[in-house]
Amino acid sequence: MTDLEKARQIINAVDTQMAALFAQRMDAVKLVAAYKQARGIPVDDFAREEEMIARNAALLESEELRSYYVNFLRATIDVSKQMQHKLLDGMRVAYSGVPGAFANIVAEKIFPDAVAVACPDFKAAYKAVENGECDVAVLPIENSFNGDVGNVLDLAFFGSLYINGVYEAEIVQNLLAVKGATLDQIKTVISHPQALGQCAAYIEKHGFETVEAVNTAVAAKQVAQSGQTDIAAIGSAEAAEKFGLKKLAAHINESSANSTRFAVFSRAQKLPSPKDKKFIMLFTVNNVAGSLGRAISVIGEHGYNLHALKSRPTKELVWDYYFYVEGEGSIASAEGQEMLRELQDYCSNLKVLGSYEKDGKI
Repeated sequence: MTDLEKARQIINAVDTQMAALFAQRMDAVKLVAAYKQARGIPVDDFAREEEMIARNAALLESEELRSYYVNFLRATIDVSKQMQHKLLDGMRVAYSGVPGAFANIVAEKIFPDAVAVACPDFKAAYKAVENGECDVAVLPIENSFNGDVGNVLDLAFFGSLYINGVYEAEIVQNLLAVKGATLDQIKTVISHPQALGQCAAYIEKHGFETVEAVNTAVAAKQVAQSGQTDIAAIGSAEAAEKFGLKKLAAHINESSANSTRFAVFSRAQKLPSPKDKKFIMLFTVNNVAGSLGRAISVIGEHGYNLHALKSRPTKELVWDYYFYVEGEGSIASAEGQEMLRELQDYCSNLKVLGSYEKDGKI
């Protein structure tokens, strides 16, 4: 047998093993896709990919082979993600509003393979996931200019869903009107209360009357259907394109750094990981003097920094509140688990709403 024949024999044997290992790997990819779909986790995880490539490349002693192996690993990851995208093609993502709403835009950016499902309001989107009609819901929890979205926090407190990811999206508000309208003709603007608040200075400057709508896309749809040249909507450029409106003015929100944080809600909870750097909790405290202060102290004593603490009425009892907390650090550690155990002494209800690595950017 020649050296060439020997080499080909070895290659054939290795390829046979690789085919079996490839099938085994892709079976695992199916499990990954199912896990991500159930918990609303996007396919792309670039930090994890780079970590895996660095770890596996280090297994090769040969400097010459290592660079080729890195290319092999990247190609394998790309194939795996192609399969995940295909498997997630039927995923259903609920959002509040109509096509063209900011939530719709964000949902499609987080889950480009999924079917975006429009719902009339936050509650309907949330319930669509609870009852199994949709896999996840993408809902706003906070705006950098107007503060938290109380209705969504209430749904999180009273509902059964978990947050497995938070994404920050820049919000650019525009003045939208029917074609042929001019700025001096506008007397009334329609939009979601949050959007009206973000553009309050611009609205006051022009003396516009305001009308509230369920969301910005609904406002744009109303203006388009009315055909009137004296009313305008405040909304996204995507909404203008969707409903055939024109932008009379761009970027009219008062703050140039206007962004909204959207949370992905799902029925299944992602297990806390040592790599997680953020967590969200909801709790009520015992009706004993000092309980709230002690609960906050417990969190600090275990080395966790709070960057958000918000109170909301439970609506069950007069002057009874629940607390929404965002903290920094992993609660998967022994320290984190001990913190949760100690909080039970001061909290009548305690729910870890989510644990994740960091806010995504859109």
